[in-house]
Amino acid sequence: MKGLLNTEWLKLRKYPAFWWMTGIIALSYPGVNYIFYHIYQQVISKGDTTAQMVKMLVGNPFTFPEVWHTVAYASSLFIFIPSVVVIMFITNEYTYKTHRQNIIDGWSRKQFIASKFIDVLLLTALVTVLYLLVALALGVFNNGEPTATIWSGSKYIGLFALQAFSQLSIAFLIAFLVRKAFVSLGIFIFYFIILEPVIVGIAKLKANDLGRFMPLEISDRLIPVPAFLARLGETNYKAALAAINPHIIYTLVLTTLVWILCFRINSRRDL
Repeated sequence: MKGLLNTEWLKLRKYPAFWWMTGIIALSYPGVNYIFYHIYQQVISKGDTTAQMVKMLVGNPFTFPEVWHTVAYASSLFIFIPSVVVIMFITNEYTYKTHRQNIIDGWSRKQFIASKFIDVLLLTALVTVLYLLVALALGVFNNGEPTATIWSGSKYIGLFALQAFSQLSIAFLIAFLVRKAFVSLGIFIFYFIILEPVIVGIAKLKANDLGRFMPLEISDRLIPVPAFLARLGETNYKAALAAINPHIIYTLVLTTLVWILCFRINSRRDL
């Protein structure tokens, strides 16, 4: 394990694009949530009747325990940013032929995929820690001081981590199959932003919501629309919450299948 980590670190530490993208991730998650928070503050600070009605209707989604859900939802909308890093991880192996060198140096094929699995796991840990810090910061700032309810909504830490790992694994699979960085990135972004949302939307209207079994939608439903948006009538909040547990199972099954597929393809693929 230590040898795999050392080798991966040697590959990445002198790669400028990796550090640029890591910096973007570190800035984007706090930035995105601050934008959401700033919009909320602007709406309720106007002092007019509309502002008071909004405040009464939605409450403050940035206090404990609701902040865990709010920040998880906002952060999950931008999972494509760390997905770019994952795509870089694997496509660089084929661009610079380092995957062949690893095998020549004595790695097994399973070790090669295992190293990439570790990469995706570590990146998941990074974005989860960022989410945790942002949620804590916003929650403490809005509550004034820690309260007994500080951890009561913390289940979203695990749900966010599982969602991130699942979707980054799908990004990895696409890049692993295609091998070309820009093609892989184009396919993933097109699928993430356009194709699957269109299919899911059509399925909700005409196919008994079968779109809930689409690869990204499966894990998207781990973090439903927050309660304050549900109060505005955008979703059936209770039904969305009830769907979380089965979607945990679906996500675990799908993610396991993704990595099994990667291991099997790599064991048979020409180098």
